Amino acid sequence: MDQPIERINLMFRLAPRKSDSHKGDFGRVLIVGGSRGMVGAVSLASNAALRGGAGLVTFAAPETIQLHAAVLCPCATSIPLACQADGELAERSVQQVLGAAGACDVLAVGPGLGVGPGQQKLMVALLGQDKPLVIDADGLNNLASLADWPSRVHCPLILTPHPGEFARLSGRSIPDIQADRQGAVLAAVGQWRKGTGDRHPLVVALKGAATVVADGRRVYINTTGNPGMATAGSGDVLTGLVAALMGQGLAPFEAACLGVHCHGRAGDLAAGKLGQVSLIATDLLEYLPAATREIVG
Repeated sequence: MDQPIERINLMFRLAPRKSDSHKGDFGRVLIVGGSRGMVGAVSLASNAALRGGAGLVTFAAPETIQLHAAVLCPCATSIPLACQADGELAERSVQQVLGAAGACDVLAVGPGLGVGPGQQKLMVALLGQDKPLVIDADGLNNLASLADWPSRVHCPLILTPHPGEFARLSGRSIPDIQADRQGAVLAAVGQWRKGTGDRHPLVVALKGAATVVADGRRVYINTTGNPGMATAGSGDVLTGLVAALMGQGLAPFEAACLGVHCHGRAGDLAAGKLGQVSLIATDLLEYLPAATREIVG
């Protein structure tokens, strides 16, 4: 018999930092993304991971854009991924990412990644490793093209889709999803967990007004955020933030809940100063410090 779903209202918090802490104590995050025309996405996610408290952040991006992205994210280190002549990720890029993953605590993949055979091979490899993994944006679009992807999962997993991405993953229509967001998420998580054999945590955060976070046993409905956050790059900021919170010791469900709360709170603070119409994703980075001060115990 299925367990009843617990509704979570009490927000999780980060522990205060010890005076003798060093950067290795707060997580090593690897973010994989970027492509021609999408340089900013991986940079936004990397900057958000740093603003979210990660001690060390590395991003892996195609060698054609890696230096451009690095200029936008000077506090992160970076890895140029091998590409074919047409800009498609080369087969060697998979081993580059897996090699870098060995030195990291948390992985995130998807912002600006693009869709194609090389990216799909990368997704298969990342699902098969054992570090916690956040998948967003084109990571989700590549995931949707993989047959029976839940059976390939060997790691703690957080998916952060918007309704369109969730529709591609679940096979449901967007109007159907939006008519019962909580029900749609709970049904999908239950199905996907069975596909994984329930070996590892699997969390879904369905973005939008009142973001729904669920892991099959618990559900959280977010109350922060505003329509000004419906802007390009906002989701990339959430990706990096959630990865950073896991790197600081939070479990996947806790990190997803706290991440969407803090992300929305930063959006509310930004909108209070700038208005909703003019709000852009980099404003979220500027207001994350004030938002994160509110989530430390």
